[in-house]
Amino acid sequence: MAASVLIATLPAGHPPPAHPAVSASVPAAHGDGRTIRSVSLGGARTDALLSRVDADLGGAVAAVERFWGTNWPREILVVATDSDAQFAAQAHLDPHRQWSDIAAVAVADEVDLPKRQASGQRIVLAPGASGMSDSALRIVLAHELFHLAARTDTALDAPRWLTEGVADLVARPPTPIPSGAAANTALPTDAELDEPGPGRSAGYDRAWWFARFVADTYGVDGLRRLYARACGPGRAELPEAVRQALNTDLSELQARWAAWLNP
Repeated sequence: MAASVLIATLPAGHPPPAHPAVSASVPAAHGDGRTIRSVSLGGARTDALLSRVDADLGGAVAAVERFWGTNWPREILVVATDSDAQFAAQAHLDPHRQWSDIAAVAVADEVDLPKRQASGQRIVLAPGASGMSDSALRIVLAHELFHLAARTDTALDAPRWLTEGVADLVARPPTPIPSGAAANTALPTDAELDEPGPGRSAGYDRAWWFARFVADTYGVDGLRRLYARACGPGRAELPEAVRQALNTDLSELQARWAAWLNP
């Protein structure tokens, strides 16, 4: 099957140095038995970023395992890029589009869902990732690791807004919902996540809030069931997936979500 790409957002990007270099690490072992291999495409700048990644990886792995379990790849490849062109090439993104608000992607070159196999899996860090705070970097790592972990359990045509919302639930701390969130109780859409700028960030937030709502209301097991029914191989469309996973209809679920957003 074709390449599969899932993304995480970032505030405005940071300009890279003009002359990147390339270095590759020796695999580093972590306490849970997973290893990280890293490729630095920007010399000292991306070397330093990858050192931070290595330090934070254990916590990100633990967050994914708490939600998804441990049956996912033991080796993790992280590529740190230093220019928009490098990022687009490594991440299979359209080089003619604007990606400056993207922090990272989890990408696979080939995915065979019947065999539950993925090749060429890697996390690709955007040039702006070097300027992220430690807390933001930890969130991005856990978000992309979830996509890597769930890759062979995720259909290529899965609703991306839901895959991204669940990844954010795994990665982000449950901060209070903003007071204005209830002004828009429509379900997020993939189209909102495709347009750069504030709309994309708002779409990610609403997807995250929806995943939090499902986990709060139906339990983490309910959210995992919904992911399997709506996003997994042989998936159902959302109304049927909601009925199968949560034993309710979509309109009732949306009404409950609106109430949850505006307690």
